[in-house]
Amino acid sequence: MHELAVTRSILEITLEHAEAADATVVTDIYLVIGDLSSFIDDSIQFYWSTLAEGTIAQEATLHFKRVPARMQCQRCGHAYPLVEAQGVCPNCDSRRAEIVAGKEFYVEAIDIE
Repeated sequence: MHELAVTRSILEITLEHAEAADATVVTDIYLVIGDLSSFIDDSIQFYWSTLAEGTIAQEATLHFKRVPARMQCQRCGHAYPLVEAQGVCPNCDSRRAEIVAGKEFYVEAIDIE
């Protein structure tokens, strides 16, 4: 259900920027979503259809770009996909790592007319 609030925020951001640019229509919205976020593309699309109705963004196409989860070893600096991690760095076997990608969620671009 948190997709409802997030989708509402996407719409607010979109309309704010579109109106500042004197847009008459929003055609496309590009979203970046990390694989570790709990947001579901289909749910955002579902809420978008309802929330954007009657706005200059109602016909906009949502584009979803997924960012895979990546870790970086705090010992050797090696970056690697989370799926390869299995709890240890594949380069030095350290268990000290941090997530460096996969938590993203933002509006990357908005196309307008």
